[in-house]
Amino acid sequence: MLLPIAWIYGFVVTIRNLLFDTGVLKQKSFDIPVIGIGNITVGGTGKTPHTEYLIRLLSKDYQVAVLSRGYKRKSNGFVLANEQSTMKDIGDEPLQMKTKFPDIHVAVDANRRNGIRRLLADDIKPAADVILMDDSYQHRYVLPGINILLIDYNRLITRDYLLPAGRLRESVTGKERADIVIVTKCPARITPVERKGIERELSLQYHQKLFFTKMSYPMPMPQFKEAPLLVTGIASPHQMEEDLRLFYPELELMEFPDHHAFTDADIEAIKKHAAGRHIITTEKDSTRLSSLPHTVIPVEVEFIDKTEKKFNKIILDYVHKNTRNSRIY
Repeated sequence: MLLPIAWIYGFVVTIRNLLFDTGVLKQKSFDIPVIGIGNITVGGTGKTPHTEYLIRLLSKDYQVAVLSRGYKRKSNGFVLANEQSTMKDIGDEPLQMKTKFPDIHVAVDANRRNGIRRLLADDIKPAADVILMDDSYQHRYVLPGINILLIDYNRLITRDYLLPAGRLRESVTGKERADIVIVTKCPARITPVERKGIERELSLQYHQKLFFTKMSYPMPMPQFKEAPLLVTGIASPHQMEEDLRLFYPELELMEFPDHHAFTDADIEAIKKHAAGRHIITTEKDSTRLSSLPHTVIPVEVEFIDKTEKKFNKIILDYVHKNTRNSRIY
């Protein structure tokens, strides 16, 4: 019943993309490396862990800045994060990144052009060498030097529908704007034959590079007397649930909507449901569960079949050749 609405929505989005493609709506590039990380699906593709992977890769040699919208923050306009910033100031995901990587710049601004201009201002010290635009695939007023598209293995865009019938923000043809496509949240057991099948299904162009990643967890994992309760407020927790069952076979999931603002009633309901069991959660959710005793399970990304060297080379070569006053030079 929702398909007719999805067709109307798709028509509007297609016209918007056509205006950008034909130059009627202008895109702006900057004289600094800009890497966009985003998706076509609404939520749940692992943007934050992949952005953090890029931070680790680049911050060894470059001053990294991350620009995000700051979803569900209470502030307006451009905000540069500092040690006193809260979730209300910048949102949960930017707060997580600033907490984990205090030496990088983290800023939020719904207007990405303005956000980049502000990050490049003389009063931002040290000056940024590279900017990572988080959740930027549909923010086309800025033209990234590299566009990274993330696709959830558990919900491939080729098997989904446009909003509101499905979870696609735009047509599957939007994948053609990507320089790098990463199929995320793959099971550890994914086979080369299955990967080849997904590659054929996505039907990427020759110049587009395809990678597969899975979630990686700290070793050794925390030990509990009883199976813990996993509490999440993320868009797609089921691959994490499946992965964690390898460590906790009797694990139970208590699922809330993405970016859920946990209320006092929620906290009491979680405590009641846990019934004395230990509670585990994600880093992202931990920022919204500060009043609840819990253990954080950090999540990183790991490239399937050891292809991270190829991915790293693409990123580092681009930044190396385009950074202003590069320290490597």
